[in-house]
Amino acid sequence: MSAEKIDEIRAQIALLRNQLTTLQKVLPTEKVENYQFNTITGAVSLADLFNDKDTLFVIHNMGTSCPYCTLWGDGFNGVLCHLQNRASVVICSPDSPEAQETFRASRQWNFTMVSTEDSSFSEEMGYQNDNGFLPGVSAFKKQGDDIHRVANTAFGPGDDFCAVWHLLDMLPEGAAGWQPKFSYEQDSA
Repeated sequence: MSAEKIDEIRAQIALLRNQLTTLQKVLPTEKVENYQFNTITGAVSLADLFNDKDTLFVIHNMGTSCPYCTLWGDGFNGVLCHLQNRASVVICSPDSPEAQETFRASRQWNFTMVSTEDSSFSEEMGYQNDNGFLPGVSAFKKQGDDIHRVANTAFGPGDDFCAVWHLLDMLPEGAAGWQPKFSYEQDSA
């Protein structure tokens, strides 16, 4: 394998990403109901989460039991101010608002968090099934009083939403079985 072949594959990936973006823009949107959520400060609606924006990202997080979801959350927290300049951003999980607040503070996350524990939102958005909750992201657009989901995708190891995997891929051994943890303090150097 040569460096030229790697550059060629990267160019193909960039072309495919542009094609994917173009296709996403022409897909029909999905009108959704104005779901209700619980937060540490009380109930809010999906419409409330838009704040002063007409677009919203909802990060579907499996909650405090998932180190992978924590890895994604940590990464999004680092770019949150950039994302919020364009759209509102919230994390939803099945955890109680109190558990979310404790976890959010322990991770120093700056996200608005909403609980889906008493809501059909995760299931109806495709991020909960008989095996439990699933990670991903949904993008919404508010048009008057209507809310439309305009895009969504699942998260998984190696996806485009976590730079850690792509950096590890550059190592000769790749990830070499590495998995995210809540804390690495116990690891030796």
